[in-house]
Amino acid sequence: MKTIQYFSDKAAIGLSLLCTLHCLALPVVLTLLPSIAALHLADEQFHLWLLFAVVPLSFFALMAGFKRHRSYRLLVLGATGITLMLLAVILGHDFGETWEKGLTLAGAMLLAFGHLSNYRLCRHLDCHCHEQNDG
Repeated sequence: MKTIQYFSDKAAIGLSLLCTLHCLALPVVLTLLPSIAALHLADEQFHLWLLFAVVPLSFFALMAGFKRHRSYRLLVLGATGITLMLLAVILGHDFGETWEKGLTLAGAMLLAFGHLSNYRLCRHLDCHCHEQNDG
């Protein structure tokens, strides 16, 4: 049976990819299908809601992996990704849309790579931290 760390790593990777898709694909989709604009996906609130999901989930998964593997590299990688995503929301409008998207994309990619590396390290070390014993 899979543990919560397994699901949190997978969910955090998915949310990071969702951030990336949102940044890259939304302008194209809005141009091709203007009726999607009614969903307010380009709204600043969407960014905040996504961060409220990404930050705690990523923090939990990265800390759980760190406790098991003691990989400072992965912890710093994930923390840098989270920091860049937070900076994009906090300072993005001051520096322009290009910087906001660049920071978001860089942060999401670093974060997703950190979670993927955490997952792979667990499988490589065969530590079973992504599995739960039934007995």
